[in-house]
Amino acid sequence: MQTGQEHSDRGGIGTVAEYLTFTLGTEEYGIDILKVQEIRGYDVVTHIANAPEFIKGVINLRGVIVPIVDMRIKFKVGEPTYHEFTVVIIMNVLGRIIGMVVDGVSDVVALNPEQIKPAPEMGTALDTGYITGLGTLNDQMLILVDIEKLMSSEEMQVMEQAN
Repeated sequence: MQTGQEHSDRGGIGTVAEYLTFTLGTEEYGIDILKVQEIRGYDVVTHIANAPEFIKGVINLRGVIVPIVDMRIKFKVGEPTYHEFTVVIIMNVLGRIIGMVVDGVSDVVALNPEQIKPAPEMGTALDTGYITGLGTLNDQMLILVDIEKLMSSEEMQVMEQAN
């Protein structure tokens, strides 16, 4: 007998998915928790010449050179500031370690399929291919991001050149 409350981490249909939520400006975003390796404070980066503005540079993380992408610049959300509360989410994306600068990390949330609505069609004026859906949690909207789609576009090729 199915109760509807079963939890599975196989990622199949009807299962609960867990997301790490973070803020950029006034919006709340979520990424698959399984992609997250660690969360750390912002540290000094080594700048890469001719890199796009949103690629802040690279850091040496225990012997691994990690490109750092500032999502506030990438998504054009406010003026980025760097201080002791700035957060970097270290992720494993497509077999690569990448750091993502965000305003803050909020929580880990579990969403049922009923809580996730498809992303709206915006036409060709706005690239929303990386948005997997919109989650609702306690009357709050959560923009769910497919980090692999976002990072596998042209930016990833630029980051590969940086290493």
